[in-house]
Amino acid sequence: MGIKKVKPNTPGRREATFDDFADVTSRTPEKSLLIIKKKTGGRNAQGKITVRHIGGGAKQFIRTIDFKREKYGVPAKVATIEYDPGRGSRICLLHYADGEKRYIIMPLGLKVGDTIVSSKELIEIKTGNAMPVQFIPAGMPIHNVELEPGKGAQICRGAGNVVFVMGVEEKYAQLKMPSGEIRLVRKECLCTVGQVSNPEKRHIILGKAGRSRLMGIRPTVRGTAMNPVDHPHGGGEGNQSIGLRHPKTKWGKPALGVKTRKKRRSNKMIVKRRTKRK
Repeated sequence: MGIKKVKPNTPGRREATFDDFADVTSRTPEKSLLIIKKKTGGRNAQGKITVRHIGGGAKQFIRTIDFKREKYGVPAKVATIEYDPGRGSRICLLHYADGEKRYIIMPLGLKVGDTIVSSKELIEIKTGNAMPVQFIPAGMPIHNVELEPGKGAQICRGAGNVVFVMGVEEKYAQLKMPSGEIRLVRKECLCTVGQVSNPEKRHIILGKAGRSRLMGIRPTVRGTAMNPVDHPHGGGEGNQSIGLRHPKTKWGKPALGVKTRKKRRSNKMIVKRRTKRK
């Protein structure tokens, strides 16, 4: 992928940058692996808004991604590299030797024509191959990591993300997450060798509000810009500070820097908490 700029004909295009899709080899997705994406508007089954700032957006189709990679021992050839509107990374279409077709998240450096395989045993350590974490050497970059064996990948699926194996001891493997957190996972958990593709995605600048609306993101309004009836921070003449003992959410709960994580069973699996970004 490359990032391109366009002529600054309008204020909205002056700072905007775009994906050039140079690495995409096919613009026609596999129809058998498509599902139409239903819009929720951030509402639950009762019609109440549970997630704000969601609504509208362009029509999208969901590509069915294989996160389990359970076709062990069957080699697959990379047929195409495609764009997925539901994620930042690229996806690639695999043609398995038995005739089945599946999408996977594309690792960085994988090319059309490459052959990859998934296994529960030790196989060649090369980009795109999937195997349990216990067979990965220390310091090797991986992605698409399972939290529980056989459940499917849940960790490190975003564009450009990468997890590093710190070591394997007894039943668990130590992984260094993209956030800096070091956590344990069972050594039988499956992972894919390499880094997730499209690391330049984070450098794209939308440039105008219309591109956010096409992505289904509605405007976010500051609490201080609202009236007192709408938000605890609202009211006042001109630019007012929050003026409360501590900042609050729209529903009066503590906000801004307050720890919200409750006691979870997974706490014992976290060796070192993530580093706070400045």
